[in-house]
Amino acid sequence: MTGEKLYIVLMGLPGRGKSTLAGRLRDAFRKDGIPSRIFNNGELRRIYLPLQETACSEFYSPENFAAMALREKFARINMDRARAYLRNSGSVAILDANNARRKRRATIERQLNDHPILFIECINDDEDILNLSIQEKIKLPEFAHLKDKAAKEFLKRIEYYKMIYVPLKVERNYLRVDSLQNMIIEEKHSDVIPFYERLRDYLVTDEVKNLFLIRHTETEDNIENRIGGDSKLTEKGRKQAIALGTFFKNKKISYIFTSAKIRTIDTAKAISAMQDACRIISLKEFDEINAGICERMTYEEIERKLSQVFKKRGADKYHYVYPEGESYETMKQRITQGIKKSFFLNQQAENIMIVGHQAVNRMILSHFLYRREDDVPYIYVPQDRFYHIVSTHYKKLFELKRYN
Repeated sequence: MTGEKLYIVLMGLPGRGKSTLAGRLRDAFRKDGIPSRIFNNGELRRIYLPLQETACSEFYSPENFAAMALREKFARINMDRARAYLRNSGSVAILDANNARRKRRATIERQLNDHPILFIECINDDEDILNLSIQEKIKLPEFAHLKDKAAKEFLKRIEYYKMIYVPLKVERNYLRVDSLQNMIIEEKHSDVIPFYERLRDYLVTDEVKNLFLIRHTETEDNIENRIGGDSKLTEKGRKQAIALGTFFKNKKISYIFTSAKIRTIDTAKAISAMQDACRIISLKEFDEINAGICERMTYEEIERKLSQVFKKRGADKYHYVYPEGESYETMKQRITQGIKKSFFLNQQAENIMIVGHQAVNRMILSHFLYRREDDVPYIYVPQDRFYHIVSTHYKKLFELKRYN
């Protein structure tokens, strides 16, 4: 160890991924042998105050001066703890809170003046992700008494924070990060920041401990070799889905991400049925390639009835756009967005599962596994096997495995 010390101070509106990012940074630093600890204001609040009080949105009102004084008290306790940690064996202290006011951040700068401070602002304005994040947050015990009102109360809490929110600007050292895209929007560093290069690398890298990438099981259209559509599973397909569920029974899957198509959802249901507390989330971003005027046609029918389409697509399968439809190339943006959403919601889990389609899974694989564009439409995606992917700073793994 070099003796370098660093305070990382997170900020952002609720539901923007601050605590998830704090966990990622702590784990990454520790794997590099850098002692790191998180100091979370919300944890103190939940320990010392009644949950019924802190779940209520009015606790966060800018006009609730008594509650504001309590929140400042917890912030100061964590500042003191972080300072003590770095005085001893710690190297990185991560302060995890909203820190929405400039006044709070100025206090942090005054109190923690013994080592460099790097502020990180988490920004994410994707409405789908926010709504899904809120649904996860209101599962916490502190919201149980609110029942159907929990989501409404959390949204009101966000509105109160918006009233006092001041983005990073005057701070000496900061990063403004799109926490969904893992992309740095703006950065400023007036001081030498310890561990800066590796920290920056942590922030922009998509990491997944275990991704199980599955193609939906056999459908009625598969038997007839028809493309696209919204076909149901065959009897064989249902048995394959049950076999998948049996295979993954002893692996904890918190979420299964699917397309909006029946065949992926029904495959996921069979897997979810053998899990505890597994939620299926359908994302349109994972819908199969839109074949336009060729939807539900066989390749033989396309060759016979639309010979020019057949020839042109055969000559450049990656870039060719189906009339009134898509190409592999035009799918790329939405597939990437689907990957980002699924990772954002499931970043702290050991296992992530996506049940997709042939073309979709090819594009997901190409996100992790280098392939020339011309080769992507030919990646092997069978229905009786699945891909297991590990992609971290320390390990890259791609396996095609049988489940039956």
